[in-house]
Amino acid sequence: MRVFVNGDPRDIDPETLASALNALGYAGKKIATAVNGRFVPAPTRQSTMLAEDDRIEVVAPMQGG
Repeated sequence: MRVFVNGDPRDIDPETLASALNALGYAGKKIATAVNGRFVPAPTRQSTMLAEDDRIEVVAPMQGG
């Protein structure tokens, strides 16, 4: 299915946000996620189903000060 990750179109097979993140190389990383503009907490990524043309935002926290 086609989804958009941080604005870029991607073709992926996974049906859940968690499996999509693994397929996209984000496994084990500290990130914040949103699907179609709604924040998705880490504990609910496994049950968050994706659909064609969903928009996934992945943000890594910045360090420093």
